[in-house]
Amino acid sequence: MPVDGGAFSFGVIFCLAVLLDTVLGDPHGFPHPVVLIGRYIALWTKTSSRSFMRGLLLCVSTLALTAGIVGLMLWLTNGSIIVKVYLLYSALAWRDLKDETFPVLMCLLKHDITNARLYLSRVVGRDTGNLSEAEISRAAIETIAENSIDGVISVMFWACIGQVIDADYGACMFVWLFKAASTLDSMAGYESLGAFGWPSAKLDDILNFIPARLGGLVIVFAGRRGLRVFLRDRLKHKSPNSAHGESAFAGVLGVKLGGGAFYGGKFEPREWLNPDGRDPEAGDIVGAWRLLDTSCSLFAFLVILSLCLT
Repeated sequence: MPVDGGAFSFGVIFCLAVLLDTVLGDPHGFPHPVVLIGRYIALWTKTSSRSFMRGLLLCVSTLALTAGIVGLMLWLTNGSIIVKVYLLYSALAWRDLKDETFPVLMCLLKHDITNARLYLSRVVGRDTGNLSEAEISRAAIETIAENSIDGVISVMFWACIGQVIDADYGACMFVWLFKAASTLDSMAGYESLGAFGWPSAKLDDILNFIPARLGGLVIVFAGRRGLRVFLRDRLKHKSPNSAHGESAFAGVLGVKLGGGAFYGGKFEPREWLNPDGRDPEAGDIVGAWRLLDTSCSLFAFLVILSLCLT
């Protein structure tokens, strides 16, 4: 079967973006698009008026602004391959997940719990001041697991959908609309913001719904075990999507995740994922990195294969 030229061209762009991310990580020194989106959202969250309509307007305006900027970049450069590679590369967080948890692991291996808690506090929202070594390891693995979906697999999924819909600009456009929604959820989707944050939270839930389920299955397949835990525990979270990646990681690694944590001094209970598993250790962070690499590599292959067959 002959391979479509557009699919081949996108495949090259996609592979270059993934390669750049796995080798370089986030493009430090460049104006990262997420930072720009975040600054816009921050202007809205600082105001006292936090109604549902204002939250909905924030979502619509953020998506429109993102689409306008991405479209303008592509139009001005006539769909430059370099621009497309950069837009896809800067949307991925594959290498960053390992970079952010690396200092935590190094401190744990040195039994430096104080600094391990400090470095962990930079990548998780929970209180870290009194966490034990097992709790630190659990938190690091959970952030790798959850963001393997949000930061990598969902990005690849929406790149694939966008490419199918519009072979010229679709991949970059859909990816950055998803990233805008993800940033909205992170900054404005908090429960404490009430009705204002509801549109942001629900938009992210909708866009992650299919990738979370596909990603969980891919993680289990990549790890060659853990299906029973994934199927049993994947909905044990207040979010409809968050436990899919975490339950898959818990099952494959054989560790117990979840169980709740303190946020702003208040304990938020959560059900255990793989409650029969053992407590995580520092070495399990390395196992989580390996599972991240294997599952995301497999999903990237599936994206390219699916485009070649369509």
